[in-house]
Amino acid sequence: MIRLTGFEIVSKREMFKMSKRLLFIYNPFSGKGLIKRHLPDIIDIMVKKGYDVTTYPTQAREDGMRKAKLEAANYDRIVCSGGDGTLDEVMTGVMQSGVDVPIGYIPAGSTNDFANSLKIPKDMPKAAVVAAGDHAFACDIGDFNGDTFVYVAAFGLFTEVSYQTSQQMKNILGHVAYILEGIKHLADIPSFMMQVEYNGNIIQDKFIYGMVTNSISVGGFKGITGDDVKLDDGVFEVTLIKSPRNPIELNQILRSLTSRSDETDMIYTFKSNELKFTTNKPVPWTLDGEFGGEHTELLVKNLNKRVQIMVP
Repeated sequence: MIRLTGFEIVSKREMFKMSKRLLFIYNPFSGKGLIKRHLPDIIDIMVKKGYDVTTYPTQAREDGMRKAKLEAANYDRIVCSGGDGTLDEVMTGVMQSGVDVPIGYIPAGSTNDFANSLKIPKDMPKAAVVAAGDHAFACDIGDFNGDTFVYVAAFGLFTEVSYQTSQQMKNILGHVAYILEGIKHLADIPSFMMQVEYNGNIIQDKFIYGMVTNSISVGGFKGITGDDVKLDDGVFEVTLIKSPRNPIELNQILRSLTSRSDETDMIYTFKSNELKFTTNKPVPWTLDGEFGGEHTELLVKNLNKRVQIMVP
């Protein structure tokens, strides 16, 4: 019979109390259910890093946000796995909780723009090592009329194109695929008359597309937001594409986008920490690839270094 002294019992209890707690929220269907294959290895990595792990598979849309908001105060680390939408949900939940708990991310979606920008490995076990590691990065996120987004708020023609374009097409054609897929919709291009206020400036124009970003890539295409992108500088990269009035202006837009040159006045590009959009009719937006509602008045603000996310 093994006997434990009072000291040994207390020591074991204290060790249990000192164990770090980690909540692992994952979307079981992201990336065609890839997480299921790696789940035992991921949990093992987290345990070996000294965490007492609780797992939670999301059951419906916004379930990750609800769980993160409810439980943030009870954990030392929250790790999520899924696509950019899952990350958006968990970050939003943590923000709404008011608790400053570090977030780890194991990408499992098809685009994973934010993970690419942070150089988080695509290999899930390697990403788990990062997520349970010790290197936190204070990252900007966006406030969108009181809602939040991680890396992109967008409206207009190309809003869903980047997510509809096949990965094979992206690999073959690169950025041009984004444009070619959008051209299919040119017969009925929606346009939106907007007033955009930023940095003391006011733009009044009709736009077919716009995006407010904090990412090196959008929709899997690197470089679309520019070359000098930092995720903690307190400003967004903004792109607004005017509505073409004739084929010549349309060609100017396509040439500028495909060559990434700034040779047309059909595209506005600038940086700003805050923007106000005003429209005469509701405009549908997407936040990190998910529907963000329709708005006529919209205030977008950069929340500088507001979230701690684990990086290599």
